[in-house]
Amino acid sequence: MRIATWNVNSITARLPRLLAWLESSGTDVLCIQETKCSAEQFPADALRELGYESAVHADGRWNGVALVSRVGLENVVRGLPGGPEYDGVQEPRAVSADCGGVRLWSVYVPNGREVGHAHYSYKLHWLETLRDVVATDAAGERPFAVLGDFNIAPTDEDVYDRSVFEGSTHVTAAERAALGALRDAGLSDVVPRPLKYDHPYTYWDYRQLCFPKNRGMRIDLVYGNASFAAAAKDAYVDREERKGKGASDHAPVVVDLDI
Repeated sequence: MRIATWNVNSITARLPRLLAWLESSGTDVLCIQETKCSAEQFPADALRELGYESAVHADGRWNGVALVSRVGLENVVRGLPGGPEYDGVQEPRAVSADCGGVRLWSVYVPNGREVGHAHYSYKLHWLETLRDVVATDAAGERPFAVLGDFNIAPTDEDVYDRSVFEGSTHVTAAERAALGALRDAGLSDVVPRPLKYDHPYTYWDYRQLCFPKNRGMRIDLVYGNASFAAAAKDAYVDREERKGKGASDHAPVVVDLDI
């Protein structure tokens, strides 16, 4: 089974590339983040023509997540149960389902904006809730994983220049401690270094020629339990999909499971 995660940065803008990538990559389940559309606007019909069912949690604002699967989609949960609100709204940042015998979460972790901002506190609270919500599945025997844009670089090696991010979000001790809490709950980073590339980043800003200069970050992660990690036989960042006109600023991250 081939499972992937991809922050598409607007599914409407990225739809032709998304459909072509699904066909060429042979992906069975895709976790999508930052749909930037309402649930009604989500292109479920176009995906259904390729054989994919869709589970969408979106409200047309800046967030939105989805799971699309051609191996089944059952027991869908939309939203992070008990998750915190921001500005009085529980944002659409998580959706989960059973897909072909594997339980998966697609998550879009809050950015945090800047250290000390209310959004930063919200991010840490959101991650704490995520840890509590997934703890039972993480400790279970069924293959289970949380995939998505975590907006955290796990180590200094996961950013092109640590000094550039000094004092910024995405690299703080508190954010990395939140990832540590997920690991303590029974999850591990299934796509560690090294991979095909010396620097397998997953995100490059559109500005300042960051992609051609490989000034990136690894913030799109796959955190799986022991059963999921044992079944993972290959993993890669599809850096090629970041190239060309109309690309997202994130690349897909792909994991192949033998189950």
